[in-house]
Amino acid sequence: MKSIAWVGSAKKDLQQNFSSEARKEAGYQIYRIQMGLDPKDWKPMPGVGLGVREIRIHVENEYRILYVAGFEEALFILHAFVKKTQKTSRRDIELAKERFGLIMKEKQS
Repeated sequence: MKSIAWVGSAKKDLQQNFSSEARKEAGYQIYRIQMGLDPKDWKPMPGVGLGVREIRIHVENEYRILYVAGFEEALFILHAFVKKTQKTSRRDIELAKERFGLIMKEKQS
């Protein structure tokens, strides 16, 4: 089973901003990824980085988790947030991009 590496405040954001039911669903979807399966509802996010995907959770609100699982050592959770509009906000995209960049920089050193 692949280990989880939470980047920045992603874990805290999930714990504080997701409802109890959304946290439960998030845990299940993350477990699926750890086991080498796809989440039930996801889409690629190439604008954030190569291999970055978005888990979509539809419980009371719309919840999103941006992650990258293509690295052997861990599943990196980049960002977790409540989606309030049809389009993902520029702030959420930029934050995930920045965190993805940190991972890539660390891998190069």
